[in-house]
Amino acid sequence: MIDKFEALIPQSLLKRSGSVFYSGRTAFSTPSPLYILGLNPGGSPERQATETLACHTNKVLKKEAAAWSAYRDESWRGKPPGTAKLQRRVLYLLRQLNLEPQNVPASNVVFVRSARGKDIKDCFRELAELCWPFHQAVIEGLGVRVVLCLGQDSGSWVREQLNANNPVDQFVEENNRRWTSTSYKNKNSNGIAVVVATHPSIADWTTPATDPSLLVQRMLVAP
Repeated sequence: MIDKFEALIPQSLLKRSGSVFYSGRTAFSTPSPLYILGLNPGGSPERQATETLACHTNKVLKKEAAAWSAYRDESWRGKPPGTAKLQRRVLYLLRQLNLEPQNVPASNVVFVRSARGKDIKDCFRELAELCWPFHQAVIEGLGVRVVLCLGQDSGSWVREQLNANNPVDQFVEENNRRWTSTSYKNKNSNGIAVVVATHPSIADWTTPATDPSLLVQRMLVAP
């Protein structure tokens, strides 16, 4: 199965700085109810020019353990593996869902790296269209029922592709800012659910007032 997914990585992007797999062979070879999608890999495409899609894919598929997870096992910004702010928050949510990170497929809508999401604004749709066949194959091949999107930008694109335009549930933060995470399905309330969550680089998912895990859980158990 994972070989099929690898074959769908756009050839034109292989030499670009970025990454595809945020989980290893186990996650992308066995059924999963949940798929996690961010917007695109962060960092510096200049300083990390040698960290291409081709190199990172080869590392994940040929060198890392089958049960590898970028959220748990990679060192981000020089911190011990799994301890960067975003990593800790995603791992917390998965624990709340009784899911292991090595079993949950994870990636980004766009595989190309940029320091900020706005840096790819002008070419986002072109890049996202190139990468979408990979995500579509993962959703169909692994029997994904819920796509968890980190932030509005990734969520808007995924909702558009899956025709998930009907809001069915939400979680409103219990604080002064009252940010909202929302789950969507298509107008017939069937098909793949898309949860558009507050971005864990900003929202602290580990505190009860801002924790969207119950929203995700409700979608995972929904008929």
